[in-house]
Amino acid sequence: MSGYQKYTDLDVWKQSRALASCVYELTASFPKAEQFGIISQIRRCVVSVPSNIAEGCGRQHDKETMHFLSIAIGWLYELETQIYISKDLEYITENQLEDFLAKIESVGKLINGLIRHYREKAIKG
Repeated sequence: MSGYQKYTDLDVWKQSRALASCVYELTASFPKAEQFGIISQIRRCVVSVPSNIAEGCGRQHDKETMHFLSIAIGWLYELETQIYISKDLEYITENQLEDFLAKIESVGKLINGLIRHYREKAIKG
């Protein structure tokens, strides 16, 4: 896959882009005072997920691809934390929290599946 499969064909990349769109919609309703605070941070995180997937898929070696997929997971965890903080600050409802946690979990499972694929490929040689 590394360097050969087009990243835009991957479900993980498509779902992470969809998550980014949802996060932009969600944060549009946050207080304007948060424009350079949590809104900026959440948006940076969510954009970094599909960006790192794409960058990883553009690498020539599977080890590099796995590195960027791991970075994408890190951004996803950071996003999850900020979604919880948004709930703590009462910027989102419990239903919105649960909806976003489910979407984040889904993307995370896909990324981890892709990492597993590359690990198994490396073991097989």
